[in-house]
Amino acid sequence: MLAHSPEPFIGVSMQYRIGVFGGLNTELTDKEGLLNLGLKDMYVALEWVQDNIAAFGGDPDDVTIMGLSAAAHGIGHLIMDINQPKRLFHKAIMDSGAHTARATHLPSSALNTQHFRELLDLTPCAHFVDLLDPEILTCLRGLPSEVVDAAGKQVFERSNPSVRWAWQPVLDGEIISRRPLDAWKSGKWQKVPILTGSAHNEGSFYVPTSANSSGDFSDFFHTLLPHLSPGDFSELEALYPDPASDPDSPYVEKSGKREIGAQFRRMEAAYGHYAYTCPVRQTAIWATSHSDSDPPVFLYHWALNKTALFGANHGDQMRYQTYNKEVREISPAQDEVAGKFHAYCVSFITKGDPNSMRAGKFAERPEWAKWSGQKGMTMLLGEGNDERAGGTGIGVAAVLKYYNWAEKECDFWWRMSAKWED
Repeated sequence: MLAHSPEPFIGVSMQYRIGVFGGLNTELTDKEGLLNLGLKDMYVALEWVQDNIAAFGGDPDDVTIMGLSAAAHGIGHLIMDINQPKRLFHKAIMDSGAHTARATHLPSSALNTQHFRELLDLTPCAHFVDLLDPEILTCLRGLPSEVVDAAGKQVFERSNPSVRWAWQPVLDGEIISRRPLDAWKSGKWQKVPILTGSAHNEGSFYVPTSANSSGDFSDFFHTLLPHLSPGDFSELEALYPDPASDPDSPYVEKSGKREIGAQFRRMEAAYGHYAYTCPVRQTAIWATSHSDSDPPVFLYHWALNKTALFGANHGDQMRYQTYNKEVREISPAQDEVAGKFHAYCVSFITKGDPNSMRAGKFAERPEWAKWSGQKGMTMLLGEGNDERAGGTGIGVAAVLKYYNWAEKECDFWWRMSAKWED
């Protein structure tokens, strides 16, 4: 990404703790001051940049934070943090992720207590009864990290997929002092320009390809969202027409591949909208709905098909965004998609606007209008290109459109989002 930017900038890669190591959020860790360690790691890295980047020729007053998926969720929480005394970043790129996509509980919630108990029961620390005993942490620290990691992953998988995922950020009164939707509604957050977007088939990586019956679809979403009402589920079923009973459903499986179940397309669409597409679009709407003077948001939709099975999948855009050799050398069309997306992003990083930098091989590219309120313009990237999926279409590298794809579905998921909070 750096090497091909017409304007120089400095890249700093940060590591932060994930899973049980970054999110062991319980009443005990609250008492010990150990909540949301993964988010705190992000802050430590940003503080390092503030203290040291000038020595490398960088500007501590012009920092862009960038992350994909869970990292984008984390960035969303940092944007909402109004307790940070000093501005540590000034622009944000959030790829396929938003902090409103996951439930945010109190550390003392029954769910977090349950996950903590399950974790201990999978380790040699299972003998502790009082979950507020500080010796529990001494016991866990004395174990090999592999043991704790394996136990944490097992607890996570028991609730995957679900709004009951383990090791998620919690309300800590510090970084996360408000629930995500309440924070947006307040109009108070770190006001920075945002470039964000999601892929067309975000759910294909996460749902079972073997999903075959209407019952498989229903069971999946009852497990995912057990607190929704029967009426909510009826609305969900209607929004995503069942290919088993509706031959005109857009989710009819046409590949002929035996390993692909009849409900896979339907399930991946619904899950992708719920977990990624609609929360990302929600960021664009909320961040621009309070005042015309708020910083701009630029929204994209990644549409380039990588495979016939998974389509434009979660995270596929990353290698294009960084102008990676793996994709730019596939074909001239792939190079153009990668080059234009990369040019937009490095212009945003260096200038705060994806349009400002007009130099280099991809100086000529469509103007990317900022999002505005409830219905804005979206930059479609790679629309109609299916070369990598075995097709011949090269499509259009970048085109700005009013794009109302999944509009009704997102209206539904946004109404449901308030129910994820509790």
